[in-house]
Amino acid sequence: MAVTPNTDEAFLREVDEELRRDQLASMWTRYGRWLIVAIVAGLAAFGGFLYWEHHSAEVAGEQGEKLQAVYDDVAVQKIGSAEKGLAELAGSSIAGYRAMALFTQADLLLKKEDVKGAAAKFGAIAADGSIGQPLRDLALIRQTSAEFDTLKPDVVVNRLRPLAVKGNPWFGSAGELVGAAYLQMNKPDLAAPLFGQIARDETVPDTIRQRAVQIAGTMGIDAVGPVEEKKAQ
Repeated sequence: MAVTPNTDEAFLREVDEELRRDQLASMWTRYGRWLIVAIVAGLAAFGGFLYWEHHSAEVAGEQGEKLQAVYDDVAVQKIGSAEKGLAELAGSSIAGYRAMALFTQADLLLKKEDVKGAAAKFGAIAADGSIGQPLRDLALIRQTSAEFDTLKPDVVVNRLRPLAVKGNPWFGSAGELVGAAYLQMNKPDLAAPLFGQIARDETVPDTIRQRAVQIAGTMGIDAVGPVEEKKAQ
């Protein structure tokens, strides 16, 4: 006797597949257009990112060449040409080039004995949150150095005391100014140990260390032996 095929199972499978096709067709009709839009938008965004990256590299290269041309002009005393190039770079969207332009502008102003103008340039760098902190700290030190004779000693101390600590990359420069301010405040008990620390720190530039040795020596601090550290007040 022949076995009757299981037509119910085959029929149900066919119906299920047809239902799935209908569901996919319905979803494509409803969402297909938006899916295409999303894909196109994604490709456009990716293409835009690649273009921006390429354009940024080109701009950085051009500005690097301009900055080198400025340094070349300064070296041969073409100050007018250098100042024109610096004025352009000082408005750069690239923080590093903007900072270097402002630093150079400030140095040129110092050579002209325009201390107030130079201090303003250094202050602009120090206040620019888009510039890296090490450069901002250096600018604050340079600003304070330019303004030192017009500032109250406690202002100098409050500005630079966070930088005048061992391990800070600007310890020598900041510490020297803070030490000088302590002397103006008639606090040799704070100035002497600080100059001693600077003199003994091999990471500090030699010129600053040599001055620190001399100053510490006048206050009875052995810059070679152990230095007693006192808490700044």
